[in-house]
Amino acid sequence: MKALCWTGVNETAVETVDDPRILNDRDIILKVRLSTTCGSDLHLLGGYIPSMRAGDVLGHEFMGEVVEVGAAVRNHRVGDRVTVCSFIACGRCWYCARGLFSLCDNGNPNPGLTDLMWGSAIGGCFAYSHALGGFAGSHAEYVRVPYADQGAFTVPDGVSDTAALFASDAAPTGWTGADGAGITPGDTVAVWGAGGVGQMAARGAMLMGAEQVIVIDRLPERLQQVQRYIGAETLDHTKDDVVAELKERTGGRGPDVCIEAVGMEARSTGPAYLYDRIKQQLRLQTDRPTALREAVYACRKGGSLFVLGVFGGAIDKFPMGALMNKALTVRGAQQHGQRYIPRILQHIADGELSTEHLATHVMSLDDGPRGYRMFKEKQDGCVRAVFRPDGAATPAR
Repeated sequence: MKALCWTGVNETAVETVDDPRILNDRDIILKVRLSTTCGSDLHLLGGYIPSMRAGDVLGHEFMGEVVEVGAAVRNHRVGDRVTVCSFIACGRCWYCARGLFSLCDNGNPNPGLTDLMWGSAIGGCFAYSHALGGFAGSHAEYVRVPYADQGAFTVPDGVSDTAALFASDAAPTGWTGADGAGITPGDTVAVWGAGGVGQMAARGAMLMGAEQVIVIDRLPERLQQVQRYIGAETLDHTKDDVVAELKERTGGRGPDVCIEAVGMEARSTGPAYLYDRIKQQLRLQTDRPTALREAVYACRKGGSLFVLGVFGGAIDKFPMGALMNKALTVRGAQQHGQRYIPRILQHIADGELSTEHLATHVMSLDDGPRGYRMFKEKQDGCVRAVFRPDGAATPAR
């Protein structure tokens, strides 16, 4: 079959790879209808996530049609239209039983590296390096889905393929942050990053009762989407002092909840950003924590900070003094999508959540390398590049 593969740092190519097959009786094989780029994929492309191998199939956010089912699968039949959680979880272990699906003890068959790096192994993820399982990704004609009864969800008839696509990763990741941050009715929430995850975190916060939601970014096309489709306030960090402006909008206190949805390659200006960028390029630190630092300083005393952006290792100059003395509560996670995806699909069906607008550029899988260049370099207002293995494409929005 045809697939878009990682071939080296900042290099991708469409190649012919083996078709997937059932390996466990809890697997399904999915014919991919749509698959999309994600900001965390850029960390793979840039070489910041270890254990990628030339020829690895990329892609972890996808939906499609079931074409084969394992003998033990109970929830799906051939022909079902499903969206699939990017993180792979067994549904039976201690962590899954507590709704902490991205921490599954059985989803990652290669736990050694993450155990060494982080003190414990986390779950597996499609196409996110061999450290997270070495699973083939979704930028392909077909993909194997392990633990399908736990990770694949039937798409309601009234929900389009494009809308369902972003219920795979962007929306449940955003919901993980908004729910995990402990939002209560009347809260002010600030979200760093207006990509797919940041927009979904903002909308999730609104549906959970936040009174004021402010999204911070620098790209006008993303900020315009926030205003038009999410209904939140926006802040351009290249034009305003973010911490000062957030305090101005909150009566001098700062936001009750801050959600960082940027991660290890945050962009900014000034000496601190140059310091981080140089150290990262020299591999003296693994991550650029510009947005995370800013969120710590901006959050009100006694507030809550949730880290959704992907971080891989060590960061420098972290404001631990501010965090401790301001009595902040800090949490972080990869997505626990199995907990949230059914709810998200219902919000989409009920017209309470818009996701289709994220698909600004829809193209054939053959155009995958071009799509990733556009996404990485933010060309032509590209918020997300979406790939159709069937070859069909639609104009940019």
